[in-house]
Amino acid sequence: MEKIASFTIDHLKLEAGLYVSRIDKQGDCYVTTFDLRITAPNKEPVIDVPALHTIEHLAATYLRNSALKDKIVYFGPMGCRTGCYLIMFGKLSCEDVFDLVVSMCDFIIGYEGDIPGASPAECGNYSEQNLSMAKYYIKKYKQSLVENRRFVYPV
Repeated sequence: MEKIASFTIDHLKLEAGLYVSRIDKQGDCYVTTFDLRITAPNKEPVIDVPALHTIEHLAATYLRNSALKDKIVYFGPMGCRTGCYLIMFGKLSCEDVFDLVVSMCDFIIGYEGDIPGASPAECGNYSEQNLSMAKYYIKKYKQSLVENRRFVYPV
């Protein structure tokens, strides 16, 4: 079996950042998958599940209500719990979405109140949320993103 592209990235060198994971094309339609790597794999602890769940709910809510909401296909956590994927229509670069990702971080950092979609009727695991830890991870991610602007996977 052919190795998928994401398994060819050296996760021992990978740091927190914003990366283009892949660009797919079907007919005239492009879809770009972004890797929002919140923690450094195999160097930092993974994101705890309740915080990652809260990040997912808040980020998806923000993105699907943003000025670019018609370009959003999906936002969700990576299985390894070191980050999330953002999938958008278009052939896009990290620079194209940098401001959107930073403003998403600001939304999460400043969020107060009930977590959107965190009720039994709206979510299959509604009670497993942690807003304070979600803010912790996203503050750290935003700081690294703004200071380092890592956009290219290590080779």
